[in-house]
Amino acid sequence: MTTVTEAAPLRTPQPRGGFGRSVRDSLVVAKRNLIRMVRIPEVVIFGLIQPIMFVVLFTYVFGGSIIIPGAPVGDAQAYREFLMAGIFAQTVTFATAGAGAGIADDMHKGLIDRFRSLPMSRGAVLTGRTLADLVQTALTLVVLAAVALLIGWRTHENMAEVLAGFALLLLLGYAFSWIGALIGLTVRTPEAATSGGLIWLFPLTFISNAFVPVNGMPVFLQHVAEWNPFSATVQAVRQLFGNTIEGIPASVTGAWPMEQPVLASVLWSVLIIAVFRTLAVRKYRSATA
Repeated sequence: MTTVTEAAPLRTPQPRGGFGRSVRDSLVVAKRNLIRMVRIPEVVIFGLIQPIMFVVLFTYVFGGSIIIPGAPVGDAQAYREFLMAGIFAQTVTFATAGAGAGIADDMHKGLIDRFRSLPMSRGAVLTGRTLADLVQTALTLVVLAAVALLIGWRTHENMAEVLAGFALLLLLGYAFSWIGALIGLTVRTPEAATSGGLIWLFPLTFISNAFVPVNGMPVFLQHVAEWNPFSATVQAVRQLFGNTIEGIPASVTGAWPMEQPVLASVLWSVLIIAVFRTLAVRKYRSATA
């Protein structure tokens, strides 16, 4: 007499817990994305060309026309000192679009669904992606700083403060990459992720102290610009690089982020990471291609 054995129920892979396991999973995903970048070098190359073009265009096309308070009219060197912190900050935030497009592409190809079927930390896929983007952003900053030095930009503080300035820029870029991750999980195509990742960045970066002094803006925009998280990082980096201009006050409206820009920059970036990482991981659990 034969007996029928009951088949064991299929079990969905469960994410492996523990902080150490989450870190290891994240590093594995980051390595996968870095290898992908190396195999598609044109992505990195085109990512370098845009900020270099901004430096050259703003320095040689607009630099002689923009008046810096306290500096002689047409003083290109004064504008370089003022400009570079804004260009650096814009570069790290524009990496948001690439992060979003990369995740949207993985969604479109079904890779995200494959990752979710594995017994790995739920946040590891997104954390690994953002860490890989951070490495690319750091490389871009190195090249951009070299180009800036070639056209005459200089820092005037010690090396520790200069490195702290670049660390703030990378922190801001990492924070904004989580916004890109959320956008990439929300839209349906990489093209939509690129557009969605850029359209809100233009007002964010231009209604700020990055390219022109705030005191020339309408009063209501002055308040918006000085409470802009982007402006806090720009002002902090100028301060750490020694690129503040004597004729330009730290704040026109008395806004706290402009009076304490380094602290404000760190707080803004940490807040953005906390909020958008939470939203992105939650979206990751339910997102479908």
